[in-house]
Amino acid sequence: MSLTGTPFLYTTIVLAVVALVVPLLLWSRMRGPRPLRAAARVLMLLFAQGTAVTLVFVLVNNQNNLYDNWADLLGTGNHVQQAADLGRDGTGGIAVKRLPKVRQDFTTADGPGMRAAGGVRVTQLKGRVSGVNAEVYVWLPPQYDEPAYRHKKFPVVELLPGYPGSAKAWFGSMKAHEQLLPLMRSGEVAPFILVAPRTNLLAGVDTGCANIPGQVNADSWLSIDVPKMVTDNFRAQPAPRGWAVAGYSAGAHCAVKLAVAHPDRYRAAVSMSGYNDPIGERNSLAAQTPALRAANNPYLLLRKAAVPPRIALYLSGESGDGYQAGVALESLAKAPTTVRVVFLPRSAGGHTMALWRPQVDTVFRWLTLQMGQSHAQGQDTSVAGSTPREPSTGGSRHAALASGTASRAAAVRKP
Repeated sequence: MSLTGTPFLYTTIVLAVVALVVPLLLWSRMRGPRPLRAAARVLMLLFAQGTAVTLVFVLVNNQNNLYDNWADLLGTGNHVQQAADLGRDGTGGIAVKRLPKVRQDFTTADGPGMRAAGGVRVTQLKGRVSGVNAEVYVWLPPQYDEPAYRHKKFPVVELLPGYPGSAKAWFGSMKAHEQLLPLMRSGEVAPFILVAPRTNLLAGVDTGCANIPGQVNADSWLSIDVPKMVTDNFRAQPAPRGWAVAGYSAGAHCAVKLAVAHPDRYRAAVSMSGYNDPIGERNSLAAQTPALRAANNPYLLLRKAAVPPRIALYLSGESGDGYQAGVALESLAKAPTTVRVVFLPRSAGGHTMALWRPQVDTVFRWLTLQMGQSHAQGQDTSVAGSTPREPSTGGSRHAALASGTASRAAAVRKP
């Protein structure tokens, strides 16, 4: 029975009702010795508490798409077949453009929201470069199958969830495709292909979207294998002109890091409540050593870049939760790098879907403009906050999160 499926949800509801009714019917009718009656009543109470906790967990998990399946929840899932040392560029010397085309079979995805707005499709991809074997979800814009667009190639946005988080979250909890469908039809937002690859690749840890020999090549999975599969199977624009990446929380960190590290693969990145130093997520593999932290910190990567990358960054967040990270990157940016920072008040929703979901409209209007989709009538509707600029070197909570001197204890994220 699927963890996120309707049958399991209904089962937990029925069990919760049964656990409530049974004590009401049997509490005073118990027969036998007093110890036996006491033990039976304790078991009824434990059963009632257990079913209640399970039901609440299922409702929260379905609402926020935290765990996709039982393996993710129990920490038994492993989607890494191999993790060779792929070098600085993440290709391992492989001429990616010369690899045979990747031909994938897609099926209709299941789960909350996955059949809305034309439906989301899914495939199981074996990454030839990264050694990752995991699912990738794809949603096509309404224009994709229209005769007038049969020769058109479409821009792509990779969508990354937080940690823990399911690749379905942008379609389930965020409802991105449902929000964007009418905007794409009206021409207010460009017709983007939306791609959501699995980022939860190893049990119990956040990969930090990093390449770590012997453990995982998450960077190559996201920036090489997934884009190649998409361009081989769909009418997608080539990189970097037609590619962007967006995320929230840990996915926000990954989005900015991928764009700064690979301006030859991405033109723009969106970060909602992100951070710069990987230690912003205490379970991040990219925070294991100072060298890894530095190699996966977009603030340090941007500061050390020999030539400013031709990328556009959009960063939003509350004070202490993404805003200072954006200000730090903005302070470093030199043309042609552009950085847009949006301050969000504490009343906007906190570190939750309630904060990120309403931003979908705004960030895709911004992406429409930044990626040169002039046929669409995109407008940047974001409003910068009026709070003073706070001194920071880019951490989500402390200046040390960018400089690489923060401790794990000081880097605990919001729940």
